[in-house]
Amino acid sequence: MLADKGYDADAIRADLANRKIEAVIPGRSNRRVKIEHDRGLYKQRNRIERMFGHLKINRAIATRYDQLANSFLGMVHIATTIYWLKFVHAA
Repeated sequence: MLADKGYDADAIRADLANRKIEAVIPGRSNRRVKIEHDRGLYKQRNRIERMFGHLKINRAIATRYDQLANSFLGMVHIATTIYWLKFVHAA
């Protein structure tokens, strides 16, 4: 599970360990015992969050006007294609 420092709690970490889920959560600065995490994987989380931020610029996705999951997914595909084309065109 990729999460930010706001989810750094012993109860959350214990629950994830019970479910055999690896926690990639950096420790808070006030934690006495430092907890190691995969920094490279945590950096990928930032890319995912930025992508969702760009998708939310599209009003139909941010407010979820579509009633059906298929039409919403289609809108997400269209928005990601438009976002991707900007990078392809720039390259």
